[in-house]
Formats: sequence, C-alpha cells, structure tokens
Amino acid sequence: MTEASEPAPEDPEVIEDETGESSANLIARGGKVDREALFAFYQAADDGDSESQARVHFRLTRDLQKRLDRYLVDKVPFMSRTTLQKLISEQAVTVNGRHAKASTRLRKGDLVETTLPPPPSNAIPPEELPLDILHEDDDLIVINKQPDMIVHPARGNRSGTLINALSWHFQNRTSGELSTVGEANCRPGVVHRLDRHTSGVMVAAKSDTAHWRLGRQFEQRQTRKRYLAVVHGEVTPYADRIDHPLGKHPTVRELYAVRYDELAKDALTIYRVREAYEGFTLVELELHTGRTHQIRVHLAYLGFPIVGDDMYGGRHLLEEDLDPSLGSEPLIRRQALHATTLGFTHPITEQPVLHTAPLREDMARLVTLLREHRMKKLVDAPGATIDLDQVL
Repeated sequence: MTEASEPAPEDPEVIEDETGESSANLIARGGKVDREALFAFYQAADDGDSESQARVHFRLTRDLQKRLDRYLVDKVPFMSRTTLQKLISEQAVTVNGRHAKASTRLRKGDLVETTLPPPPSNAIPPEELPLDILHEDDDLIVINKQPDMIVHPARGNRSGTLINALSWHFQNRTSGELSTVGEANCRPGVVHRLDRHTSGVMVAAKSDTAHWRLGRQFEQRQTRKRYLAVVHGEVTPYADRIDHPLGKHPTVRELYAVRYDELAKDALTIYRVREAYEGFTLVELELHTGRTHQIRVHLAYLGFPIVGDDMYGGRHLLEEDLDPSLGSEPLIRRQALHATTLGFTHPITEQPVLHTAPLREDMARLVTLLREHRMKKLVDAPGATIDLDQVL
C-alpha cells in the first residue's frame, strides 16, 4: 500500500489504492466521493468484459471517535446510511484490512477501504428472451449466454440484454431477483461480463452477499476460466503462455492492443491446442486475468486471429471455403469464441463448483465441419481439461 506523495490539502485522508490508480480520481474537493466520477468509472467499463470495481481508501489523520457508518455517510453523501450499512454488512468495507461493524469507532491512523457500486440509475424493464440456464439456486444463476446478446443495458442498448431477460425470468418463472449491487448503472447482479459476440458460461448473483463474495473471487483471480476458440492458422507450439500486457489501442477507440507502457495492464493467457486442421486450429484457453478483449488480442498478436473476429484480423468463413459442395452461407456470423467452463467457490456453501457450457449451435457446426473436411490430428496438450465430447 503506497501513500500519495502530496495529497491535496482539502483531501488529507485520501491515499493511493493498491492498483496504483489514485483514489483521488473518485474524490471531489473536501474529501468526498464524487458521484459523477464514480458513474464515469463504471460507464468506462461498459465497452468490454473488464471485471474492475471502484475502490476508495481513506486514512484518518485525526482521532474522530466517529462510527464507521456515519463516517461513510460523510464521505459518500449520495448514498443513504442504510445503503452504506448494507455495504458494511456485506463485507464490502474494511478497517485496517479487516471486516468491521457499522458501529466500529474510528481512530487516528485507521485505514478505511470500501468497494462502491455505481450510483443510482434507471430501473431495468423485464423482457421475455430465451435463456439457457445451466444452474440456479437461491444465491446465483449460471447461464450459457447466446451470441449477439449484450450482458447489461449501456449506452445505446437499453433492451435485449441478459439482465432484461433475467429480470423477466425471476418475475415469471422462478423466485428471487438479481442482487441490488450494481443496480445503479443498470448492472444488478453482474459479477463479470462476456463480449457481445462471445457465447458461453456466466454467473450472476441473486443476493448481495453472493455478489460481493463472487466479486472478490474474480478480482483476486481465484476463479477458473477456460474457453474454446477456432483460429486461423496451424498453431505451434501446441501449448504456451501468452504473457503480454494490454491497454487501449493508441489510435482506434474501440480496440485494445499489446503495449508496453504505463497505460498497460498485465495479462496472462495459456493456450493448448486440442485439434489441428488444415489451415485452422481448435484451441483451449486458460484465462488468468480478465482484461477486455484479452483472448482476442493475444491470439491476434501471435498471428492466429479468431475465425469471424473481423475487429482483430479474423475472416468470416463460408461453407464453400471448406467444401465447394456445401453452399455459400456463412459458417459462423461472429467470433468463434466460447466460454466453456467456469469454476469458483460457491459464495454461500463455500463448496468448489465447476459449470460447463456446451458450444452454441453455430460454433459446434463449425467444429464438426472442420473435423469432416480439414482434420489433421487430435492433440493431447498437457493441462487441457475441457471434455470435447461433453461440449459438442
């Protein structure tokens, strides 16, 4: 933990957070959290699948003898005391690195850290949309997200999202509701995200306790995530680490890129070849960090862009590209990337769980046709865990 070198005189309690980005970015004059800055923080995360959460830190420079909940009311004035007490009870607030009670009295030198949800925003209208549910209990729901579905409402996309569909599901099919964490900014229950055109396994929280505990697992890289992708080219070696930092593309706003400067963040992907075809490869990917577009950028950087990923150099395949007798229809209309398995510790039972999402129809057909027309060999890369027979 590194303290800011020269905090502003009016913000004597603000220190630098553990990610190296100053909490002062979210703090207004007078040492209070700025609502608009917090909203902008979460809006900036809407364009990808980043798992960032807003954290602020305060170190008391004098002995206040004030209750923790009342102190936070002073620091986060746009949130009610009841809301802040709920954050405390859901273990989203620590004092000197330990979970505390709302009644905890603060003293000089105490370090208060809190993870803040987005500020209040609009309600989400429920919509009856198809859902492929893999598991549901009182605290969470696991789904196999279809392609071309945005996870939550954002700029220009207020309907047709996974959250709209889940809201309808809970109202009409089962009991429960999405957690209220992230309800501000139209992201209730959202613990992590997938790109719009990436399909596969996702978990959403139905209780606030589940949300905070799952969120910590993603933040601390304690989840186990495996993907399958079909890429252009014949990948060698059959297994390797892709350890290249990522950041915003220097000239194209929508893209990300490998870069080696102060704006980049560490990113680690491990790939393992599962099936080798003529001109293509089926790759299993183990994700160790959760950067936006991470797999897509890493594979393109190696020279093996994902089939259909035209943002990063992939081409759309037609049926006749594999066999002239098949016709001229596109084989897949999006990037051939699927979140296949997700493992985590259940936030309430504390038992390890692993959920597997079968390939969506378009990607399953692509793999089937590649096997029929371009198969070279099966590859038993060490460390591969996805059961292809189970997901195809």
